[in-house]
Amino acid sequence: MKTSELIEALAADPAPRMPTLRASLGAALALGAALSAAMFFATIGPRDDFAQAVHTVRFDLKFVDTLALLLPSALLCLHVLRPDARLRMWALLLLTPMVILALAVVGEMLVVPQSEWGTLMRGDNALHCLRVIPLLSIAPLAVLIYAMRAGAPQNPTLAGALAGAAAAGIAATLYASNCTDDSPLFVASWYPLATLIVVVAGAAAGNRFLRW
Repeated sequence: MKTSELIEALAADPAPRMPTLRASLGAALALGAALSAAMFFATIGPRDDFAQAVHTVRFDLKFVDTLALLLPSALLCLHVLRPDARLRMWALLLLTPMVILALAVVGEMLVVPQSEWGTLMRGDNALHCLRVIPLLSIAPLAVLIYAMRAGAPQNPTLAGALAGAAAAGIAATLYASNCTDDSPLFVASWYPLATLIVVVAGAAAGNRFLRW
């Protein structure tokens, strides 16, 4: 084959399609969630009375709040990977879990005697929560940071922090099915603190690995 014919043949072949950043990030979220779930079910698993608890409002509300953290954080992870990204109104999405949790806390304080608030806030699983959520966040945070390296975030530290929030959302959703403390007062006291640990770790990872 002549050189000119070879060039024409190569030009005629379609270029291999690379996965889009959206697809890569979606795959990373799915893989991270699968790895976290595998660790969860291999270690602690759901609580014994899960089938009964799922019919209670306070138990179900935990998942509403953790998913309200996961979904906006995942969307923002994708958004900030463009070098010209501006958060502006997008950042308001992160207020969603805070508003839901605040309303739940107010509702509980209206119906529960004040003498019980401290007990509900402390719960029985505070230290467990602070350990398990960060541990379950390791795999999703790692794969998210890896996938996000294909982007060009203007603020790598912020991008990493959002990855941490998304990873914590995955972990907290899983952990909520094990935690026997369903009080919004407990959730508001300890879940955000556990999430903050992961967010800080994500910010550090973003600052280290997402620079371009």
